[in-house]
Amino acid sequence: MRDWRLAIAAILLVLQALVGSSGALAAPPEVTRGGAGGRIIRVTTLAKDGPGSLKEAVEAKGPRIVVFEVAGAIDLGRETLTITEPYLTIAGQTAPSPGVTIIRGGIDLKGHDVIISHLRVMTGADGQPHYSGWEADAFSTVAAHHVIVEHCSFLWALDENMSASGPRFNGATVEEWRRNTSHDIVFRNNLAAEGLAFASHPKGEHSKGSLIHDNATGIVFYRNVFAHNVERAPLVKGGAQVLMINNLIYNPGHRAVHYNLMNLEWTGHDYVTGEITAVGNVLRGGNDTDPGLPFLALGGDGDLAYYGRDNRAVDRFGQPLPMFGRYGETRARLLPAKAPLASLAGYDILPSGAVETSVLQTVGARPWDRAPDDIRVLFFVAEGRGDIIDDEHEVGPGYPVIKETRAAFDPAAWDLATMTPKAGAYPGEKAGAQEKLSPRDLGSRQGAGQ
Repeated sequence: MRDWRLAIAAILLVLQALVGSSGALAAPPEVTRGGAGGRIIRVTTLAKDGPGSLKEAVEAKGPRIVVFEVAGAIDLGRETLTITEPYLTIAGQTAPSPGVTIIRGGIDLKGHDVIISHLRVMTGADGQPHYSGWEADAFSTVAAHHVIVEHCSFLWALDENMSASGPRFNGATVEEWRRNTSHDIVFRNNLAAEGLAFASHPKGEHSKGSLIHDNATGIVFYRNVFAHNVERAPLVKGGAQVLMINNLIYNPGHRAVHYNLMNLEWTGHDYVTGEITAVGNVLRGGNDTDPGLPFLALGGDGDLAYYGRDNRAVDRFGQPLPMFGRYGETRARLLPAKAPLASLAGYDILPSGAVETSVLQTVGARPWDRAPDDIRVLFFVAEGRGDIIDDEHEVGPGYPVIKETRAAFDPAAWDLATMTPKAGAYPGEKAGAQEKLSPRDLGSRQGAGQ
């Protein structure tokens, strides 16, 4: 009896350590507070630069929270918005309806301690010829660290939709390599979709989801949706360390998750074993998915340590797909791990059978106030429809035309520590399903005589 009571007491102590005073499971530690506690900078124009612009706000120095008093499209004109100054929070949730969409460009983040929330980025080919060299990512970190990218929608990239990149070998040791490239990056609740395949990239086909560059560490993918990308959901390069929890990968073309330490890129350097921990993820094939495509494919020459639990992979008809495969007859080895290689503490982890229903409700920018293209992509995922595309005009008229709206930002109405509205309702919040209906469909839903 005494041994039984001691066991129960030990379990209670463990639970007490995991559970906060509210009684909820403790959240995983945040990698950054961004610009919390800093000054508020208001974006008041949709111009790509100049006074009141988003560019002016991100280039300001010191801790700052960027809020929006204007909504609509920011046209970058085939340029990239580069962020170098640290201690920044970009709060797209503060914009009036319908939120902020960046078109004809992308974001490169080269700083640290940055949080980006509720932005839409729609890069697009913009009519550029094949192989012409327009190759922007929708979003990428470049040797950045301590970054959170959450509830963003990344569509139509010419390279990757959302990535963590940087130099491979900046330094004399593995520790220095890892310190000097991207590390401690969290991607959560994002939509990364419709990377353009044969567009303007100089290498030709380049529909890619996410690239995690060599030696990047502390990279987390939590509750994201990858849809209609040929490859890289994600591609993990040599020596990188990645945690994947409850992500949905739909309609990949030739590869879903893959690891590749390329000898051609590591000449003169000793190989470093990469690490992937994957728990509760779902791969579902679509119209463009190769038959027999595995959840994880191993390429290149370096070894991968891998821990997997409760992942599932099925084709477009629900028939099982293999968990593992390889490309290249090389010496790379898959090294199964008996325990997670990254901490799972504090994550709310769903069983894989519940992932699809859950994440389709939450991913992307402003899920309470969705943009038409986000609705299209997510409904097509749910319906088992949609295709890999070469140009944004294959799925509609191209870049969205968004009417500019304005509303003053009232700091007293927001919890500035969490950037959530005190009243509980976000700007433009809508109830129920956010379907995009044609006039005919709308009439049929309303019924005769309505």
